[in-house]
Amino acid sequence: MTVETDESGWEVDPDDEWGVAVITTVGRQLKLRREAAGMRAGDFGVAVGYGEDLVYKVEGGKRIPRQEYLDRADEVLGAGGLLSAAWEDVKKVRYPKKVRELGQLEAKAVEIGLYECSIVAGLLQTPEHARVLMEARQPPYSPEDVERMVAARLARQSVFERDPAPSMHFVLEEAPLRRRVGGTMVWRKQLERLLEVGRLHHVTLQVMPTDTDAHPGLDGRIELLKFEDGTVIGRSDGAFNGRPITDPKQLRIVELRYGTIRAQALSPRESLAFIDQLLGET
Repeated sequence: MTVETDESGWEVDPDDEWGVAVITTVGRQLKLRREAAGMRAGDFGVAVGYGEDLVYKVEGGKRIPRQEYLDRADEVLGAGGLLSAAWEDVKKVRYPKKVRELGQLEAKAVEIGLYECSIVAGLLQTPEHARVLMEARQPPYSPEDVERMVAARLARQSVFERDPAPSMHFVLEEAPLRRRVGGTMVWRKQLERLLEVGRLHHVTLQVMPTDTDAHPGLDGRIELLKFEDGTVIGRSDGAFNGRPITDPKQLRIVELRYGTIRAQALSPRESLAFIDQLLGET
């Protein structure tokens, strides 16, 4: 049997209080059931295909267990599906805290506005495109971290499946759309995905042409999230350093900048035609 070795990307973030609580509880249940079955950690590790050190880390709440680990443990310890069911809690804290928080906000927003200046927005990325971007990071992520971050990015895209659907507005720069990230086939799939999303009834997609005049988004991305109770949260690079903004005065500035960007970009119809034209250039 192949024994799993320790890998980065599955450690528990000590600053993630909720994550620590969930993983500690699951680890404690695993240990209690193992001890009740009269199995030593080393023997249990052999049975589930993990090293003894990893067993101790999982049981001590120091390492996030994989779904496969919980399934094997459930079978070996005869837990009747209870340990396997713990994955439902574990997967909620599987992704980094910042990604989870952003996803939770997007999941509640009734309106999402986003401008990206250097990449295709994460909510619009295909799995292949997202993976290439993650693999290009420096210092490089481990393969495990790449898969973790890609999965987290794709999980946020469940916002498109909400009912009722939020109103979503995207403005993307022309240059990233022309960059053939991952090669021609990956690039084409990404453009096709943009056309697919851009045609949804609740989505407005605009392209900012490279030959346009200077605009307020040149110093970074802008995001606006509006909620049913009337509250708004903004994020903006540059002067606001990408931190969450709730102050009404600062929000007015961000909204003004985003409105100006949308006014300078191509119309939604022109934008879809532009992307379709890019596809025809291959």
